[in-house]
Amino acid sequence: MSKINNPVLPGYHPDPSILRVGDDYYIAVSTFEWFPGVQIHHSKDMVNWRLLTYPLTRTSQLNMIGNINSGGVWAPALSYSDGLFYLIYTDVKSREGAFKDTHNYLVTAENIEGPWSEPVYLNSSGFDPSLFHDEDGTKWLLNMIWDHRKGTNSFAGIALQEYSIEEKRLVGPIKNIFKGSEIALTEAPHLYKRNGYYYLVTAEGGTWYTHAVTVARSTSLDGPYEIDPTNPILTSDQSDLSQLQKAGHGSFVETQDGEWYIAHLCGRPVVDKKCILGRETAIQKCYWTEDDWIRVEGGNHPRMEVEAPNLPQHPFEQESNYDDFNDETLKKYWNSLRRQFSEDWLSLSDRPGYLRLKGGESMNSYHHQSLLARRLENFQVELETSVEFEPENFQQMAGLIAYYDTDDYVYLRVTDHEERGKCLGIIETKHGKYDELLKEDISLSADSVKLKATIDNQWLQFFYCENGDQWQQIGGKIDISHLSDDDADYIRFTGTFVGVCAQDLSGQALHADFDYFKYLEQE
Repeated sequence: MSKINNPVLPGYHPDPSILRVGDDYYIAVSTFEWFPGVQIHHSKDMVNWRLLTYPLTRTSQLNMIGNINSGGVWAPALSYSDGLFYLIYTDVKSREGAFKDTHNYLVTAENIEGPWSEPVYLNSSGFDPSLFHDEDGTKWLLNMIWDHRKGTNSFAGIALQEYSIEEKRLVGPIKNIFKGSEIALTEAPHLYKRNGYYYLVTAEGGTWYTHAVTVARSTSLDGPYEIDPTNPILTSDQSDLSQLQKAGHGSFVETQDGEWYIAHLCGRPVVDKKCILGRETAIQKCYWTEDDWIRVEGGNHPRMEVEAPNLPQHPFEQESNYDDFNDETLKKYWNSLRRQFSEDWLSLSDRPGYLRLKGGESMNSYHHQSLLARRLENFQVELETSVEFEPENFQQMAGLIAYYDTDDYVYLRVTDHEERGKCLGIIETKHGKYDELLKEDISLSADSVKLKATIDNQWLQFFYCENGDQWQQIGGKIDISHLSDDDADYIRFTGTFVGVCAQDLSGQALHADFDYFKYLEQE
C-alpha cells in the first residue's frame, strides 16, 4: 500500500480546499499578496501532486496594488457543479485594528485550466467564503462574520445566504447558522451532505499552534447545528514539535471507492516555534463512525505518513528548478508582488535568454515592486543567479533576495557607491528596521557577477563570484527565523520566498539582466 508523505504541498501553501472531479483531485490554496492569485494543484492518486494553474491572472479579476502585507487572496474555496468549476475567494484590503475590509468574489470555468470568468462580487461581511451546492440545485454562500464592535466576539458566526445563478448575486435572507464551539475564533466554513445530515466544517482556535478543525451537523441546512462530542476532530500535539503543528482549516474529499480524507494546513517549526516555510498543506485519512460522525484515523493529531487511497500511482514530471530564462513564458512557480506580469517591468524577450527586470519601487512598497520570486519549499537549499547590472547611483539596486514581506527580508544587492563605483553589499530589514550588514561594500569590476545563498534551517549564508568559478563568502551567517509568520508583533500569514529583484528609486527604471536562477534542494 502506497503512503502519503506530509506535507503534500511543502512551503507556503495554506488554507487548502480539496475537490475531486471524476478521477482528478485538486487543491486550491491561498496566495495573499502574491500574483497570480490562487494556486491550484492536481493529483490522480493523492500522493503525487503538481502545480497546475492559477485562475486569477488578470488585474480585472484581482487588483492588489496597494494591498497590505498578508492582504489579498484569503482562503479560496473550489467546487464543481453542473459542468462548471466554481472558485470563491476573498480580496482583503485592510485587516489591522477593529475593521477588516474583505471583499468576496466568484469566478467560474468549464475547464480547470481556464479561461476563468470575470469576477462576480458577492459580499464583504467577512472572510473565508465557500459555496455549497445542495441536492435540489440551490447554491448557498457561507462566510464567517466579522464584528468590529467593542465587547463583542469578533468571530461572530457563520453567515448563510442563497446564491442565484440567474441573477449572479446573493438573494434572500442572511442567517447566522453557527456561532462556534468553546474553542472560538470560528472561521473557514465548508458544508457537506451525507446520510441526511448537513455537516458544517470550520476552523477554530486561530491559525497558530492552537489551530483546530471543528465539525457540527444538522438535519436542516440552516441549523441548529450539533457539535461533534469529540471536538476538535483534528488539532496538533503541541508537546511534540517534531510533528506537524498548526493543524486546522480542513476540507474533506471522498474518493472513487468511498474513502474519505481531509486536507488541512500545518506548519513545521525550525527554531522557537518559527516556521520559515510558512503554513503548508497535509492530508489525513478519515473514517465514519456508526453514528455518522467523521474521525481522523489514529486520533485527532496529524501524521507525517498516511495510508494512501487504493489508486494507480501517477507521478508527474515536475518543472525544472533550474531556469535559464530561454522559454517564452515564465515557469509556473514564479510569482510577483501584487501586480500582473507585464512588459513594462519584466521581459523575457528584450534580451533573449535573460530575464530583464526594470527597476521598480523599494522593497517597502505596496505598489510596484520589480520582484520575481518562488516559494522556499525546503529547509536546506542552495540558490544561485548571475546578474548584469550597471548602476549609476546608490538608488539603483539589483540582486538575490530572501523575502517574507516589506518588514522582513535579506538582500544581496549590487549598487553604486560614489567612491568605489559598482559594489556589492547586504541589506537586512528585520521587523521593519533597516540595516546594512557589511562594514564596507565590496567593489566589483566585471560586467556580470554570480550570487549565491545557502539556507540551512534558520541560517542563510551569501556568496559571490566575479571571475571564474571561485566562490567567496560575503558576510557571516544570517539568522532568517524572522522570515516567518511567527516573528511579528501582529499576526501574518505567508512564507519565505526566494528570487531576484531590481529597484530604481530615482524613477529611471534602470534594468538588470539575470542569466539564470538555480534552486537546488540539499540532502
